[in-house]
Amino acid sequence: MTATTSPTPHASKHWPVSLFRRPDGTLEEDLAPSRIREILQAGEGELWVDIDSTSMHQHALLEKVFEFHPLSVEDTLSPGTRVKLEEYDRYVFVVMAVVRFDEGTPDPFDLATSNLYFFLGKNFLVTVHGIPSKSCVAVRERLVRNPELLARGAETTMHNIIDQSVDAYFPLVEQLNALVDDLEDRLFEQFNERLIHEIFKAKRAAFGFRRHVGPLREVLNILTNRPCMHIRPETQLYYRDVYDHTIRIVESLDTVRDLLAGVLETYLSQTSNRMNKVMKQLSIVSTIALPLIVIGGIYGMNFTRMPLATHPLGFYWALGGMAATAVVLVWWLRRNRWV
Repeated sequence: MTATTSPTPHASKHWPVSLFRRPDGTLEEDLAPSRIREILQAGEGELWVDIDSTSMHQHALLEKVFEFHPLSVEDTLSPGTRVKLEEYDRYVFVVMAVVRFDEGTPDPFDLATSNLYFFLGKNFLVTVHGIPSKSCVAVRERLVRNPELLARGAETTMHNIIDQSVDAYFPLVEQLNALVDDLEDRLFEQFNERLIHEIFKAKRAAFGFRRHVGPLREVLNILTNRPCMHIRPETQLYYRDVYDHTIRIVESLDTVRDLLAGVLETYLSQTSNRMNKVMKQLSIVSTIALPLIVIGGIYGMNFTRMPLATHPLGFYWALGGMAATAVVLVWWLRRNRWV
């Protein structure tokens, strides 16, 4: 039976969340920095430390206790760090993006992104994030219930966190797809000129989503196929499954982009058709009005001798001629199916 060791009585709120499985199977939680240093020096057991980068005390452990390279430590403080994989002598540094819809804005297409950083070493995994990570919380709860999962290695823990984060992409893609379908339905039900703004917002969301997922696919491809001193070949098979998921997500996003291109093309076609309809109506009015203007212009000339110029009913004959001309033109336009 696996025993669990409670946090030391001197535990501090500045200490990061951590789990350590001893070689004998017992579990330690929320370790002090001095204890983490001892574990790293011993090189035995399996250690996972989850660091909140907004805490200056926790973030300082990356350099003072783990002695990571300053460049990788600096990357964890930059929200604009791209998704990538870098190999160092003692560890592998991985950056992935966490994408979600921003619930703090009224725009349903606004995306909120943050980075999740991994330092994978011989017997340790360090995760760093500035926003609470649901994936880390879920994996931690699973490991606390079953500490034997830690015995599979730190690379398996990293796989579980990445897998949870990638699986969270699927509902977002479905939600984005549903928003695009709604745009398409609204476009066909009733044309609205304001839809063009939503179409471009949806395109921006799809492009932004793919911009974060696309590089992750390449990172997982490297973790799956390239030999790595910190990932065993049998564990790379699990990373291959996550790699397949990213391919599905990228393909789904490409489909959404194609749908948006179709919606935009339909919008432009409807706009063109409406413009053509308006121009057609104006042309009909002009065609009917032109002969009337000609008749009125002729009788407005300053000649003394003109037909019906001195007739007492000449004005009414002119109006009748205009009306008859208009009727004949309308009949002719309808006969040619132009009206």
